[in-house]
Order: sequence, then structure tokens, then C-alpha cells
Amino acid sequence: MPVSGLSLEHVENWIFDLDNTLYPADSNLFAVIDQRMKAFISAELGIEADDAFRVQKDYFRKYGTTLRGLMLHHGTNPHAFLDYVHDIDLTMLTPDPELARCLKKLGGRKIIHTNGSGGHARRVLERLGIGEFFTHVFDIIEADFLPKPEPAAYRRLLERFRLCAGTTALFEDIPRNLVAAAEMGMTTIWVRNHTRWAEEAESHDHIHHVTDDLTGWIGDLVAARTPQGKAPA
Repeated sequence: MPVSGLSLEHVENWIFDLDNTLYPADSNLFAVIDQRMKAFISAELGIEADDAFRVQKDYFRKYGTTLRGLMLHHGTNPHAFLDYVHDIDLTMLTPDPELARCLKKLGGRKIIHTNGSGGHARRVLERLGIGEFFTHVFDIIEADFLPKPEPAAYRRLLERFRLCAGTTALFEDIPRNLVAAAEMGMTTIWVRNHTRWAEEAESHDHIHHVTDDLTGWIGDLVAARTPQGKAPA
């Protein structure tokens, strides 16, 4: 596990991505969102599903989110897009009491930074049983629709909550979303999975820690930061 004896005592603020980071990618929740994006684009642009999929992925690679490309090239109403793609059944997610226990023990402020909507994030957090541990959801709307990995999105986040990059850590499942954060001085943790969205990084210079098990990683970190003989609260 990449905690590797490091206490990370300097970190006071923990920023978490939402989708495929706080819940397992193999739950396939994001695959449902992905299908709804394709359906929205097909209807919005009047094109076949295969063409909609190509547009979707092209914009995602080029702009960080499909929505950003739709807004720039087609004037898409972002609220209509977000409402449609996040109108999904969350019962495929199961509550995660072990993650809840680990988050409770992890000292410091915890904030969600998502390219999705705040409403979707809060429903997911409630379903997982971990909403009480997060002080705020910084969503794509609050970011004025500037998505990760745009550096301006991270600057807005830091300014909004008066965070010091040097005492802030970011958990993400997409390696390129960690580049700007690392350049600004944040500690970066790649929550690795095997979906097509979480592409392999060309370079790992901007990735400080890697884990395939978020809950286990946080549990090990809590143990490493706890003085010997003293149980975490």
C-alpha cells in the first residue's frame, strides 16, 4: 500500500472526486451515466447513437468533460444535461460502513470536487452512508462549468475554501486530473481502476500515491497518523 510509512501529517484538507473514486468502479454506476450522456447527445444533436458516442468521447478527451464541449460547440443548456444524465437509480450502490468508519477517523476537512452536479453527489453520498463526513460539495456549477483538469477549476476550489495547496490532498480516479493539482503543490492520490475512463498515466511524476483500495488506504493512513498506543477517536 502506498502510504509507505509516510504520515502525511502536513495534510489538513482532503479533496475527493466522486464517481468511480468514492464507490467501486465495478458497480457500473458510471456506465449508466455514460449511456444517458449518449442518449442526450443523440437527441440534442439529432444524430445516431454511434455518432453520439464518438462526439461524447471526443469532447471528454478534448475538454475534460463532454458537457464542456457541448456548451462550447452547440450551446447546450448545462442544467438540462446534468438533470438528464444524473436521473438514475442508485440502488446498484450499496452502503459502505467500513469507508464511513475510516472517513470518521481521518482528521481534517473533507470536500467533494466533482465534474457532476451537487445534487447527484449528495444522493450518492447519502446512498453510501458517508454524507455526514463532507463539509461541502464543490460541483461543476459552483466551478462556473470549468471542469477538471482545467487549472482554473482547482484555483477556484482553493480560493472558495481558503485552502493552502501545500496542506491539501486530492483523491482522483483519472490520472490527468491530478496534473494541475500536483503542479499547484497538492498531494495527489490516484485511486486506480480498470475502466476505460481511468486511462493509464503517461508519466507518474505528478502522482504521489497510488491505491486500488481507497478504504484500505485511508485505514492505513489513519493508523500511520495515530500515535502508538493511542486509538483514533
